Amino acid sequence: MSLEVGQILRAVEIGPVAHGGHFVARYSGQVVFVRGGLTGELVDVEVTEANRKYARGEVVSVERASEHRIEPLCPIAGSCGGCDFQHVELAHTRELKRQVVAELLGHLGDYDFQGQVLEVAPAPFGWRTRMRYQHDGTGRLGLMEHRSRQVVPLPAQGCLLAVPQLAYPKVVHRAPAEVVAVAAASGLVVVSGDVVGSTVTEEVLGHEFTVEATGFWQAHRGAPAALVAAVLAGLEPAAGERAADLYCGSGLFASFLAEAGCQVLGIEGDRRATELARQNVPVGEFLHGDVAKLVDRLPLALDVAVLDPPRVGAGEAVLTALLARHPRAVAYIACDPAALGRDLRIAASCGYQAASVTAFDLFPLTHHVECVAILKPV
Repeated sequence: MSLEVGQILRAVEIGPVAHGGHFVARYSGQVVFVRGGLTGELVDVEVTEANRKYARGEVVSVERASEHRIEPLCPIAGSCGGCDFQHVELAHTRELKRQVVAELLGHLGDYDFQGQVLEVAPAPFGWRTRMRYQHDGTGRLGLMEHRSRQVVPLPAQGCLLAVPQLAYPKVVHRAPAEVVAVAAASGLVVVSGDVVGSTVTEEVLGHEFTVEATGFWQAHRGAPAALVAAVLAGLEPAAGERAADLYCGSGLFASFLAEAGCQVLGIEGDRRATELARQNVPVGEFLHGDVAKLVDRLPLALDVAVLDPPRVGAGEAVLTALLARHPRAVAYIACDPAALGRDLRIAASCGYQAASVTAFDLFPLTHHVECVAILKPV
């Protein structure tokens, strides 16, 4: 049976959670990825996308609810693309993420994840220190609809995930451009579009960092400290050791490696971030360019390394070249457990395995989960 967009599927039983914030169901033999459901529920689903292999849909009514279902506090939670799990009690959202991490690392990386997804305060609301808003065409600020370019206007209370001062920022000039709002240690900044040159100061465990307001920095207020602590505990860097920081950004991890007495070489693809890394960590050396093309410029022998790649992961070229330097430990920070799983398999072919994987809930009420894997030679 061919499903069609707009079709209502009646009495669909929801199956297990899948990567991406949806759940797997079947209807007339076809796989349907359902948003807004929970395992074991009996629901009606509206088809939002359909092809020969699978369909996507959203729950429009619930006939048999899960014990873990709650009423979302935000009135646009069902349409805005920012939240996947506002309809789920908080503790169970972390259990769902645990299931996803365990399945993906096991299937893709042959790693038996036995941990939990750890809460990082604040949670579940008021944690985002960086927000990207859109104008809806009438001057109202909003957020993108799920899998759409349509703008959903903010409710009166603003975005509940944001820290209070960013929940509904004041914008002086109406414009069609994207609005970036940042609540940094140095104060509040609101800019239109990707305006380069506006910097803020962030503080992490006694270190200060100058970062581009519209550039990359962890959105969760507690994320940088939690990740730095996990990296340092896993690597145990010592004075005199040679360290690499790949995809180093503005120098977050490099700063702490340098403080431990390491000789640090960082590589970063964003030119402005590289410039700021040199400013933030003056004792380090930083190269700008494609990590895959510059990784061969690492020292022929390394002691420790940090990998913080984009969502697609580090990949074979980077991992093979890095691990050929025989570091005694590598800290791999992953924002996508699927990419981490694939890269763990590559690392295994190079003689390295995960000594530990720690998962953090740095994006409460969304499907995203951050992992720190410590790789060591077998």
